[in-house]
Amino acid sequence: MTKRVTGLGGIFFKVNDKAAMLAWYKKHLGINAEDWGAVFKFTDDKQPETAYTAWSTFKADTTYFAPSNKDFMINYRVDDLDALVELLKQEGVQLIGEPTNDDFGKFAWIMDPEGNKIELWEQPK
Repeated sequence: MTKRVTGLGGIFFKVNDKAAMLAWYKKHLGINAEDWGAVFKFTDDKQPETAYTAWSTFKADTTYFAPSNKDFMINYRVDDLDALVELLKQEGVQLIGEPTNDDFGKFAWIMDPEGNKIELWEQPK
């Protein structure tokens, strides 16, 4: 059976004033983010030195979360994105665009029944 989600890959949310929000999170929660965001490293059985979860703010007018009209998007870690995408297609899950593969790994996007866009991510080995 294809393993599905293995963990949280990232939390992404829209903000009106990105600089102010990054400063607030740094001051009050100690998240030392760059303009694109921050990473939280952790131990993973398969990638003990490189496993991480991303945290990032997006400008309120971003279209990255489209077609969802929600102010957030969750990224889930997966082991085998290609196999999972095929399985989700068979199950009738709505795929948004085509999967991609770049230096940051493999990505695919789906919608849940309430219109939340979900990003699926296979971290590069």
